[in-house]
Amino acid sequence: MSGTLYIVSAPSGAGKTSLVNALLEREPGIALSVSHTTRLPRAHERDGEQYHFVNRGVFDRMVAEGLFLEHAEVFGNAYGTSRAAVEPLLAAGRDVLLEIDWQGARQVRQALPGAVGVFILPPSRAELERRLRSRGSDDAETIARRLAGSRAEITHAHEFDYIVVNDGFADALADLLAIIASRRLRSEWQLGRHAALLADLLQPA
Repeated sequence: MSGTLYIVSAPSGAGKTSLVNALLEREPGIALSVSHTTRLPRAHERDGEQYHFVNRGVFDRMVAEGLFLEHAEVFGNAYGTSRAAVEPLLAAGRDVLLEIDWQGARQVRQALPGAVGVFILPPSRAELERRLRSRGSDDAETIARRLAGSRAEITHAHEFDYIVVNDGFADALADLLAIIASRRLRSEWQLGRHAALLADLLQPA
């Protein structure tokens, strides 16, 4: 039985990465797919951990060779998810999580209709701006651009299966864990997982 592909998207500053990291700590059975990007790494980032950092030439070659499951341009930088990072894990029955924007999410859902989409919202516009400024990694122009872009991103929230409002971190994380649990309790997943139990229960008296 193939694994489930989870897509988590959000506007910058909604707390997506922190929530995803906490989710993965609680659910080690889920594999995080590390995307490729042409943007420069931030001070705390390491190649192969947060992203695979590549130049534009390498990225464009991968696009031309059809190596990406999805790719998109965001704030002047290219991002993409390689097929090799996702498809073998799903085929082996492993759940995989993608942390990508709505453009990539749309492409993935077209290629893999069974993917589960989760969109994370901030509790208010003021809080979104506060979080962006508190990160200390962007200048005022970049923050303004991200705030403006968030409006367009949020208009695509309805395309996702679930929406989580990150008002309180613990509550938002609990919501994400509940989504995972509910998916794993579906009959087709449970029937495959508990085949031996069912065989025992169905033995004739």
